[in-house]
Amino acid sequence: MRTTLTVPDAVFRELKRFAAKRGIAISEVVTEMVLEGLAKRPQLASLPPLPSFNMGRPLVDVADRDALYDVLEAERDARLYGVKKGR
Repeated sequence: MRTTLTVPDAVFRELKRFAAKRGIAISEVVTEMVLEGLAKRPQLASLPPLPSFNMGRPLVDVADRDALYDVLEAERDARLYGVKKGR
């Protein structure tokens, strides 16, 4: 399969040197290195599960931008100015 990769100049020069020393094509070097990198990656199944928390009922619908901003601004005003919304 053919593809295009954007590789920094310094990395490309190193790939060319490495391929020339081994007498193989740059694409072979890249393929070997990619396969090696993929083999070394951690398996997702071995990762521990992420923690979850029951925080109760949400106080605001985060999909409602205006409601979210109202809550955030009220908290900010209370923290900075001691002002509660509705005063």
